[in-house]
Amino acid sequence: MRPLPLLRAAMIEHAILLSAGQGSRLLPLTAERPKCLIDFSGRTLIEWQIEMLARGGVKKIDIVTGFKTDEVEHAISQINDPRVEITCHFNPFFKVADNLGSCWIVREEMKGDFLILNGDTLISEDIVKKVLAGEDGPDGPWPIAVTVDVKPAYDSDDMKVLREPDGRLLHIGKTLTAEETNSESIGFLAFRGEGAELFREAVRTKMRERDGVEHWYLKVIDTLAPTGKVGTCSIEGMHWAEVDFLTDIETATALTDTWN
Repeated sequence: MRPLPLLRAAMIEHAILLSAGQGSRLLPLTAERPKCLIDFSGRTLIEWQIEMLARGGVKKIDIVTGFKTDEVEHAISQINDPRVEITCHFNPFFKVADNLGSCWIVREEMKGDFLILNGDTLISEDIVKKVLAGEDGPDGPWPIAVTVDVKPAYDSDDMKVLREPDGRLLHIGKTLTAEETNSESIGFLAFRGEGAELFREAVRTKMRERDGVEHWYLKVIDTLAPTGKVGTCSIEGMHWAEVDFLTDIETATALTDTWN
């Protein structure tokens, strides 16, 4: 009997943007302006994110806001793009919680397949399409897929990843050693089928713990890795930028200049 063909990835039309933070490492640039409203080549960071997601076919975007939420919500209200429906969700404890708290705020929106994009990551249209196409695990597209890139060496601020040759994720975290690291997360994930429910329940469980608000949501992904349901999607050679430090502004602007 011939083996059954692997199921192909279904189109994901829903994305969640985690844009609650101030971006304190970008001070004084972000003293009165949230990171997501920094201008790059004539558009704000969040406008570029929405544009690239829309080009990839995303039709619904939920944005978690926090610092200067009124300004962010106003900026979003000025976007008149028929391709996407955008809704903002305020995270009232953004000052004391890490981004796991932002995931908890929109946990009820995590139904069906969806994407999560960190609020400080600029990604190209090609990356969106690559992630939406999906990469196969043993039974079809990975229920949870972490988008990863590779480079010669990784520093203490990188979200480091250890993965198997077949793409299965073994560990993810900033404290992995050089020997334990063979790629890095760019802050862009896809959740399909049972992966959405696995993640939503794990977020709920972690946030009930005493120190839940102190964690990144990728700590939850690390705890799910042993299930064998978490894989990776490599975008090696493709173009993206993370905006964390003032030194990143020039690099990110050079990238967005090519998108105009």
